Amino acid sequence: MPTVLLPSAYLPPVQFFSAMKNCDVLIEQYDNYCKQTYRNRCHIATANGVQTLTIPVVKSDGPKQLMKDVRISDHGDWRKQHWNALESAYMNSPFFIYYADDFRPFYEKKYDFLLDFNMELTRVILDLAHIGVSMDLTGTYCRNTDGMSDLRGLAEPQETAVPFTPYWQVFRQKHGFIPNLSAVDLLFNMGPEFRNFI
Repeated sequence: MPTVLLPSAYLPPVQFFSAMKNCDVLIEQYDNYCKQTYRNRCHIATANGVQTLTIPVVKSDGPKQLMKDVRISDHGDWRKQHWNALESAYMNSPFFIYYADDFRPFYEKKYDFLLDFNMELTRVILDLAHIGVSMDLTGTYCRNTDGMSDLRGLAEPQETAVPFTPYWQVFRQKHGFIPNLSAVDLLFNMGPEFRNFI
């Protein structure tokens, strides 16, 4: 089975799961943390258009910090805000009611490290979407990527590498189809059909 190398991401976009399908997955934990990437933010569709949810992180003592060392900040009651945003955006979607209990605990429990939080959320999405892949963390920074697809660049929100098959979205009539949102958009709107759209 081919191997794909991806960055850690918060509620990763649909594109990440397209890349994971039928692959062994390695998540890079030794890259430098960069702001304004999918590492600590995701995009969801709301009545007002795309909303960005950003997890606040503890500022590093130095100019650089490895992803594996990034700590989550409790600043601004973000857990409650993110859960309220998800609930408001997707409570009218067909499958939110079935999956809400799988996601709610992540917004009630305190996680110290962003990497752990991201990994566990990604595993939940994989499980609920019935995508059986092996997902592990890198042991060191991957310099030699021979034999694997290096997609660490997908951490940048503007990077898009795959075409998207439109699917039903709650606010599609108002905003049109919005591609590459967080995979929870696809999961809450399409449920078991998730795999057909990646």
